[in-house]
Amino acid sequence: MRRGISILTAAGLAMTLAACGGGSSDDSTSGAAEETTTASETGASGSLTIWVDDNREVAVTDAAKAYEDATGTTVDVVVKDFANIRADFSAQVPTGEGPDITVGAHDWLGGFVKDGLVAPIEFGDALADFNTVSTDAFTYDGQVYGLPYAIENVAVIRNTALADSTPATFDEMLAKGKAAGTKYPFLIQVGDEGDAYTMYAFQTSFGAPVFVQNDDGSYSSELGLGGENGNNFAQWLQDQATAGVLDTNITYDVAVDAFSKGESPYIVGGPWMISAFTDAGIDVAVDPIPSAGGETASPFVGVQGFYVNANSQNQLTATDFLVNYLGTEDSQVALYEAGDRVPALNAAADAVSDDPIVAGFAAAAENAVPMPSIPEMDSVWSFWGVTEANIINGTATDAPAAWTEMVSNIQAELDK
Repeated sequence: MRRGISILTAAGLAMTLAACGGGSSDDSTSGAAEETTTASETGASGSLTIWVDDNREVAVTDAAKAYEDATGTTVDVVVKDFANIRADFSAQVPTGEGPDITVGAHDWLGGFVKDGLVAPIEFGDALADFNTVSTDAFTYDGQVYGLPYAIENVAVIRNTALADSTPATFDEMLAKGKAAGTKYPFLIQVGDEGDAYTMYAFQTSFGAPVFVQNDDGSYSSELGLGGENGNNFAQWLQDQATAGVLDTNITYDVAVDAFSKGESPYIVGGPWMISAFTDAGIDVAVDPIPSAGGETASPFVGVQGFYVNANSQNQLTATDFLVNYLGTEDSQVALYEAGDRVPALNAAADAVSDDPIVAGFAAAAENAVPMPSIPEMDSVWSFWGVTEANIINGTATDAPAAWTEMVSNIQAELDK
C-alpha cells in the first residue's frame, strides 16, 4: 500500500514516517519533562562539536555563536562532506570519538538505533511546534532521536522559457521536451553507480515500491520491487537508454550544468539545485513528476535533521542547543535559505510559504512516500542503483533478468 503525504499538511499522518517504531508523537514524549531544561538554566558550560556539511555551515555557525554568547559553551562547527558523514559517525561513535551532534537524514535512523549510536532527544512542549511528519520521521519505538530542520523531495524543475507546463505522463513530457529543440529534452542524473533515489518516482509509477507498506503507512521488511512490475520498470530503463534519454554519463554535475545553460526544459531534482539555476538566470517552476508506468509517480520524501551522539558526555547541552537554538524560527528559516528545503518548524514553514518554489515542491509531495528508515533499507542501496546503471549503460543486456537477479541478491542479504 502506498500512502501519499503533503509536506504542508501533516494531519492524520502521524504513522506514515514512523517506519521503525510504531509510536505516535504523543508516545514519543512520554516521560519527557513538561518544560525542556536548558544548559544555561543549570549553569552548564563546556564544549560541543557539531558536524555539518558546507551548505549548513553558516546557519549552524550563527546559532552556535549565539549559544556561546548565552551559555559560555564553546561550540566547534566542523564542516564535512555529507557523503562521508554517516560512515564516519558510525565508525567513530563506538570508539568514544565523533561529534556530540551531527547533521543527517532520517533514513539513517534504523541503523543508528540498532547500533546504539544515537540518543533520544527530549523536546518537552517544543515537539508540538514541529511538523508531525518531520518528528515522526525521527521516531523509533516511541522515542524521537533527531531535531528535524527540513523536509525534502524531488520534483520536475521546469525552465519556464522553454516549456509552459509539465504534462501528466512521461511520454507527453518527453515529446514536449523534444519540441523545445534543446540539446536534452529531459535530464535526470544517473552516473556510473546509478541514482535509485532520484529515479524512484518512475519506478513507483510501475507499481514496484522498494518495500511493501503496512496499512498504517509504516514499512514491512517485504520487498516490493520485484515481480512483473519491477521487470517492466527495468525494461523501461533499457528502452529509454536505447532511445538516448537515459545515460550514465549524465552525472549530477553534468545535469545541473546543462540545465543551467538552458540546454533542457526539464530536470528531475530537489530544492538543493534551485540556487544554481536562479544564479544562472533561469526562471524555474516546480511541478509533480509525471507517470511513466501508468500508476502514480511517487518520489521519496525525506527529512533532514540533527542527531545526538549516544556516547556524548554533553547530551544535556547538545539537546539544549538543538531544541532552543537550532529549533527556533530564525535558525530554521536560515537553514531553509541555505538549501531551499521546506522548514520542519511550523512557524518557519509559515514564514516562507509564499515562495512559489516551496509551494511547487509541496504540491509534488502530495503523492510522495516516505524514505524507509527500517534497518533493512541498508541492504538495498549497494545493489539497486548499480543495477539501474548497468541496465542503462548496456552492461546488463537482459534488463528483466538483471532486475530479478538484483532482487534475489537483496533478499539474500535480508535473510542473513
